[in-house]
Amino acid sequence: MAAQEKEKKEFPPGMKPLGKSKFKFSCHPGVPCYMTCCRDQNLILYPFDIIRLKKKLGISSTEFLEMYAMVGRGHNPFFPSVMLKMAENPERTCPFLGPEGCSVYLDRPNACRTYPLERAVDRDSSKGRPEEFYFMTNHEYCKGHAEDQEWTVKEWLRNERLLEDNLQLDAWAEMDTFFASNPWKGEGGPGPLQRLAFMVCYNIDAFRQYATSEDLINRYRLDKARRRKIATDDFALLQFGYDWLQFFIANIPTLQSK
Repeated sequence: MAAQEKEKKEFPPGMKPLGKSKFKFSCHPGVPCYMTCCRDQNLILYPFDIIRLKKKLGISSTEFLEMYAMVGRGHNPFFPSVMLKMAENPERTCPFLGPEGCSVYLDRPNACRTYPLERAVDRDSSKGRPEEFYFMTNHEYCKGHAEDQEWTVKEWLRNERLLEDNLQLDAWAEMDTFFASNPWKGEGGPGPLQRLAFMVCYNIDAFRQYATSEDLINRYRLDKARRRKIATDDFALLQFGYDWLQFFIANIPTLQSK
């Protein structure tokens, strides 16, 4: 029955899920288009991208936002997107592009590490567990598609360390859906709750300071392991922040008060 449902699944014209089939791709200095994709991009940064990049650069999230990010309007009408700020030169190069390539390669944004794949998730609750699909993208300038190295989707996800990213993406998708419900009706923009939510999601160091000053962690029933992880791990603090925002703004039972 599940197989029949998958066969009936309809996708936009020209988009066919890869499934278990293999694809060819490789990016290296010998490819003629090398570093072409590092220019003139409108690249969305997710909250976990900022955490990873600011750690790589050895700066605070506040400094990262000031130096490398800009706020823009994305698909969500009730919450802004954060974009990577390109260099102010004619080519609008990525700020992390060095003479030999990406200077933050192992910690580059999710959009960069996912390419040439595109991920879609079917979150239809009637089907139980969300189902993910991967599609090939192909920009004409990219010659990496003509290389001989073959991959399966699973191999690519492991090679690019995308399995953890996907968990982070799914957590962010829940928050994005929550924000799209306009939980701050009547506030105007950007109101105090929206600014608070922006800090929690995008400025993890400022949120850690806020959580400490307000003694947030100790207000809720959390097991010892989670408390210890929140104290040292920005990603664990980010997930707590997601839960806290839903509880604080909309009284969704993501946390339990003491």
